[in-house]
Amino acid sequence: MVRRDPSTVTRRAKAGSATKGLSNCGPVRYAPPMRWITVPLALVALLVVLAAAYVRLAPSDPDRWHRFAPPGPPGDDPATGGFTARRVVSGDPAAVMAALDEIARDTPRTQVLAGSAAEGFVTYVTRSALWGFPDYTTAYLTRNDAQADGATTLTVHARLRFGQSDMGVNAARVHAWLAALPAGALQSAPE
Repeated sequence: MVRRDPSTVTRRAKAGSATKGLSNCGPVRYAPPMRWITVPLALVALLVVLAAAYVRLAPSDPDRWHRFAPPGPPGDDPATGGFTARRVVSGDPAAVMAALDEIARDTPRTQVLAGSAAEGFVTYVTRSALWGFPDYTTAYLTRNDAQADGATTLTVHARLRFGQSDMGVNAARVHAWLAALPAGALQSAPE
């Protein structure tokens, strides 16, 4: 009995067929079934869809995100996965907070998570366009701030929820919000 290599198959023509004379065309390589490729690809695609659904649908807990930033002096404080800006308020604190609230609410894909501008303490959720990653931004006023020689300060504390790095998105958003405030509302950041 002849043993055949399982990775090759030979074609044999039936006697009297149109392929007469081609009975020994040589070995043909065995191709794996398409399911060996499509099943793993389908599983990867399913995992990506489930991860995207989790990122978009995971609930945001106000008790976890509606919090004050660690205290610090006026200026910018970059951190891993976040950014905090503190500015001394030059104008009316309530008007500054109301203006910032309007700017934040006009930002695409941004909504209030907790608090209000009237309270002087509000947290927003801003989601990325493609995946819907949530970033949390808390803005609040501190009256008689000892770190600012008794002046009123506005703190805007932005941070990500998923991952390690926001690639500068939170800092850019905070700077854009502060730049959009009316002229003279805040003192410039110390160097």
